[in-house]
Amino acid sequence: MRLRAIRNATILLAIVVTIGCDRVTKHVAMTTLAGVPSQSFLADTVRLVYAENAGGFLGAGADMDPFARTLLFTVLTGLCLAAMAAGALMRRWNAVAALGLALFLAGGASNWYDRVARGSVVDFLNVGLGPVRTGIFNAADVALMFGAVLFVFGETRRK
Repeated sequence: MRLRAIRNATILLAIVVTIGCDRVTKHVAMTTLAGVPSQSFLADTVRLVYAENAGGFLGAGADMDPFARTLLFTVLTGLCLAAMAAGALMRRWNAVAALGLALFLAGGASNWYDRVARGSVVDFLNVGLGPVRTGIFNAADVALMFGAVLFVFGETRRK
């Protein structure tokens, strides 16, 4: 029982910290990066650049009709997040998979909140070496990707 309480507290802490960090970093990006040229650090390995993404991954769907885009990225995404959260509560996951799922849901929820509140997601990070660069992303996107990897790792180790 005690291990389960520690595990649940750790998962709750991961969710709160993930959403909190994402909200704070997006606020800082909005107040310090909006309207200014991109900033480069570590020999241009990291760039800070303000962007508002009305679409999904790498801006996919940003040019859709606004009603269809809202239906897909706000309504459908919200329903999927709620269904995933409900499903997560109904099944016993190993600790690694549970943490991965929590990070995935927290990142998705924080980006979903942006879509509900603003109609777009605030992105501000770009990393790479030379011409090989990522798209512009945020802390919630990192949580989504890391959470997905942890979940798959946790589930495949279990088999």
